[in-house]
Order: sequence, then structure tokens, then C-alpha cells
Amino acid sequence: MAVSLEDIKKLREQLGTGMVDTKNALEEAGGDVEKATEILRLKGAKGNAKRADRSTSEGLVAAHEGDGVAYLIELACETDFVAKNEKFVKLADDVLAAVVASGVESVDAAMAAPAGSGTVAGMIDDQAAIIGEKVELRRVAKLTGEHFAIYLHKTNKDLPPQVGVVVAYSGSDAETARSVAQHISFADPQYLSKDDVPAEAVEAERRIVEEISRGEGKPDAALPKIVEGRLGAFFKQVALLEQDYARDNKLQIKAVLDQAGLSVSGFARFRVGS
Repeated sequence: MAVSLEDIKKLREQLGTGMVDTKNALEEAGGDVEKATEILRLKGAKGNAKRADRSTSEGLVAAHEGDGVAYLIELACETDFVAKNEKFVKLADDVLAAVVASGVESVDAAMAAPAGSGTVAGMIDDQAAIIGEKVELRRVAKLTGEHFAIYLHKTNKDLPPQVGVVVAYSGSDAETARSVAQHISFADPQYLSKDDVPAEAVEAERRIVEEISRGEGKPDAALPKIVEGRLGAFFKQVALLEQDYARDNKLQIKAVLDQAGLSVSGFARFRVGS
């Protein structure tokens, strides 16, 4: 049976499935949308295992806060077409709701969390079967705190947010806290303070900059000062409080927070695909 392009487009947009698969399913179902949906779901379920090794470089981030707890998740898929599909966005909302309800703080725990009549893992598998792409919950972060600043950034206006930041803080200046969250989205610090950087990472960096400095012919007497200076640059790169503020590089983040009467206890940053 021949089916119209309009029917194919409508079902494809509804489910997020591929053009050829959608057309074939509608033809097999004789134009019956419910039957075509079931055909696509069964076909997708059989293909889930085959998709296990595929790359998921697209997707979205989503966040929630309430009652002294905030969450950030990354739900990944294969293509930007699926990332902006309503079904995928709804799936992300449902996954986040299940994570919040269960209070979990890891991907493994989240996948086992209750969702509907099954689990989050089952819900994701069901939708992946319909969509026809690999879908995975890649990351979950849980923060506790007095207040939270959430910033979700769209790297493409046609796609859902792909960079997400949650900052846990105390203080009353919500505007500055949000600005710091925006800074984190851009600067990508790995740690809150330089004291949080693992000792082995600091020592590895120290060896590298010392070797570089020696290779540049720096005098031995000057090496300690040069190495410490270059370590300072390293801390500016990886530690939030040491970084120069994106809005005013004459100020460090620590000074910005102090001036605003804020104290940051933690943060999480996810960028889709990284």
C-alpha cells in the first residue's frame, strides 16, 4: 500500500524514527499508525543490541532543584535530529523526574530507579527501540546546598541545551551566583579550589613545567620561582576560585564571590558529547 509523504513525516516527527523505516512500517501496517508504531518498536528492540557500540555525540542536559538538592543529567543520542525530537525531550524529562524521585547520584543507580511500571533502563530501552537510535544516560550529578544557580546553554538555537551547570552556594546574591554558573559553562573548571586538585595531578604538572623550563635553558637558581609561577597558571585553568572572571578578567572568581557575600560549596558541569 502506498502511503503519503505527509503521513510519513507526521509519524517520523512523532516518534523520531528514520525516513525509510517509517515508510516501510506504514506500508506494512496498511497505513494504520498504531500498527506502524508497534512494528517500529519491535524492529527497534531487535536492533538495540546492534547499536550498543555506536557513538552518542548528541543529546541534551537537564536540571532540577528543590528542598536543598539539585540534579543535573546528560541524556545522549546519535543525531541532532533525535536530540530535538519531542519524544526524546520528553524522555529526558521523565528520566530526570525518576532520578529526583529516587534521590540517586550515579548512572548505575539511576538506571535501576523505578519509572512507571519498570525502571529507567527499561524506559530508555523502550524509547530507543521506537526512535531507532542508541540512547544512553551518560552522566548524573547530585548536589546539596542552601541555594542553587542553574544555567543551561544552547550551543545551537535549534537544539535543546547542550551545556549545563549547577552551582551550590550560600548567600543572597542570586544574580552573581548565576553569573558564576555562566562563567563555569565557558571556563570549564575541574575543581572548586586548588586544594581540591589531587596531589598526583599537581606533581605531574610540576614535573612537566620543570622539564619545559630546563629545556628552555632557564638557570637552576631561578627554576623554583619559574615552576611555581607556571603551576599558578595551571591552577587558574583547573580550579574555579583561581580563575579570572569571564566578565572582568581583572578579578578572580574568589574575589567576585567574596564581594557578593557568596560561598560556593560545589558545582557540576556537563557538556553533551565531552
